[in-house]
Amino acid sequence: MNALRHLRLIGLLEGLSFLALLLIAMPLKYLLGLPIAVRVAGSVHGLLFLLFVAALFRVALERDWPLRRSLAAFGASLVPWGTFVLDRQLKRELEQDRRVHGERV
Repeated sequence: MNALRHLRLIGLLEGLSFLALLLIAMPLKYLLGLPIAVRVAGSVHGLLFLLFVAALFRVALERDWPLRRSLAAFGASLVPWGTFVLDRQLKRELEQDRRVHGERV
């Protein structure tokens, strides 16, 4: 799997885990008194966030992304639904690569 596809996959998983943390685990904690939900979802999200940062660093280096683009991609991971917006941009970039280099998307 190339670096950009890997970033897309990790970004989608990270975004889903963030939403699960915010929309499922936190209500379970504060409305039903189940703090374990946040502990579990938070741990999973934390691991996926670290993997996202590592994948982003790899893509930024391999593709010579400007610092501004890398920071914007990082910022997307801090906002709910941000990684889904980022995914659309990454998908377009992969499609462009396929057209230019004949790579499969």
